[in-house]
Amino acid sequence: MVDVSIIIVNYNTRQLTLDCLASVYASQISYQYEIIVLDNASRDDSVQAIQKAYPDVRMIANNDNTGFAVANNQGMKVAKGRYILLLNSDTVVQPDTLQTMVGFMDRRPEMGASGCKVILPDGSLDKACKRGFPTPSASFYYAFGISRLFPERPKFNQYQLGHLSPDDEYPVDCLVGAFMLVRRETIEQVGGLDETFFMYGEDIDWCYRIKEAGWGIFYYPRTYIVHYKGGSARRKPLKITYEFHRAMWVFHRKHYAKKYNSITNAAVWMGISLKFTLSLLSSKLSLPSRQGKTAPRMRAENEVSSEVNS
Repeated sequence: MVDVSIIIVNYNTRQLTLDCLASVYASQISYQYEIIVLDNASRDDSVQAIQKAYPDVRMIANNDNTGFAVANNQGMKVAKGRYILLLNSDTVVQPDTLQTMVGFMDRRPEMGASGCKVILPDGSLDKACKRGFPTPSASFYYAFGISRLFPERPKFNQYQLGHLSPDDEYPVDCLVGAFMLVRRETIEQVGGLDETFFMYGEDIDWCYRIKEAGWGIFYYPRTYIVHYKGGSARRKPLKITYEFHRAMWVFHRKHYAKKYNSITNAAVWMGISLKFTLSLLSSKLSLPSRQGKTAPRMRAENEVSSEVNS
């Protein structure tokens, strides 16, 4: 019996994916696992390199870039595990990560999904690994920096939960799609990822549906992964910026538009439009020179990648 099916979506991140796979195969684990890699029409010889280095990996090569949600759903359809792990190609797991997280889920049958601590290469926390739902009020406090002004106030930290220690364990609303361990029975009940989302927002939407169905979601920082962030996103920053802001609009329309009045909804639409416009202007002002990509351009792309993954 397969205990956990690990699904990795690759798009022109050959070396990152190879590093990710190496970390998985170095795991100290007593559970049975399988690895399914979905390649979204990469042009960097990813498919050949991965098959050569890891012939046991089940490779599904798409002819087009189908997006994160579609590709993961493809993997889920052929997965055999009791649990499904969504794992980003730009992550590295620790030797104990899989053992710790599968063991936790086995002990807590009421949990539909769980996630571990996610840290960035500089050792800081990837704040997306434990979040509240982006309600209009939570989004307002976050977008306008009020949460940063009052980091200890729960009211103003509804989204990134900055008032809660990243070293403590507790139930949360949202995990990050870079590492999300989900029970098969939960997926059978709520379905897979919503393919309306191309590559952002689908993890929050999935968590929303999981909690609506009565399952728990838990942040369990007794192990961690390293998230290098934006391996494929940096190749098309303008498209990524668009998809990120479109995901905001899709999520609000799907889950909140009917719960709020027209004034609140109009404020949300205007806020998303303004934020998108400012992001586009920021990207345009940092366009590379004819001589190539400048240092400011590199910093701008890193900022975009950080924002859309948070």
